[in-house]
Amino acid sequence: MFDPTDLYELAADAPELPDPVLLYHFDGFVDAGGAGRLALSHLLAELEHRVVATFDVDRLLDYRSRRPIMTFDTDRWVEYESPELAVHVATDSTGTQFLVMSGPEPDREWDLFAKAVAELVKRLRVSKLVTLHGIPMAVPHTRPLGLTMHASKPELINAQTSAFGRVQVPGSVAGLLELRLGAQGHDAVGYAIHVPHYLSQAEYPTAAVTALEAVTRSTGLVFPMDSLRDAARRTTTEIEEQIHASSELSTAINGLEQQYDAFAAGAERENLIAEATPMPTGDELAAQFERFLAERDDDH
Repeated sequence: MFDPTDLYELAADAPELPDPVLLYHFDGFVDAGGAGRLALSHLLAELEHRVVATFDVDRLLDYRSRRPIMTFDTDRWVEYESPELAVHVATDSTGTQFLVMSGPEPDREWDLFAKAVAELVKRLRVSKLVTLHGIPMAVPHTRPLGLTMHASKPELINAQTSAFGRVQVPGSVAGLLELRLGAQGHDAVGYAIHVPHYLSQAEYPTAAVTALEAVTRSTGLVFPMDSLRDAARRTTTEIEEQIHASSELSTAINGLEQQYDAFAAGAERENLIAEATPMPTGDELAAQFERFLAERDDDH
């Protein structure tokens, strides 16, 4: 029987926190617009933080499926970017400390990893776990982004309605943690941000803003948001410029707006899940935005 505590190393000076919230996101699962990744990256860039626990990535990752970056200089290897899956303690804008767990999604030993996280949650006295990610939906960027909440207990999401019924989907470690730790009595909540499907492969800071605002409502944590909101405004301006330059894109976005408004008014019963919604101008929309995203990558 493997010991789950062998999967991580806890810092000798790990703090004793008063029932902290643990925010988490793993790279590798669906994250349209980079919603979860951008949100947690923003927090670690803006807030004071330090590592309190690291996981054994040699045991958890398949390097051949996600090869780490190495740097070759002229005639020798000079650098290796070792992946890190870690828990950080951070301090929000009001001085409240909380935890952030991020890094690549484990490829192996999911159940043992879930047990390891459960041990850490117990050791660090976590009061609530919150995960964030984006999902592609047939919605326009000109309307407020929606979100789907899920949780280990119905009362944690106030009986919010969902666009989904009972479905089977490819699994994720984030989902498994909610399932396993919820079964142990821990409070676990997830936010799936509804990202316009034509922007799902781009970095869409508006989705990260929506995600962090949801976290604030759920936990009371307060974050510095100015730089993220500025990035969201710049991205929206670039998108609008691209749309105004193309009649095909303008027509497609108008169609999405009409569909969204009709759905919001209750005139249509189908959901807005991107994969299940036929769009008459979808080919034009995808082709135009592929060029748009390529141009953005070249500019950055």
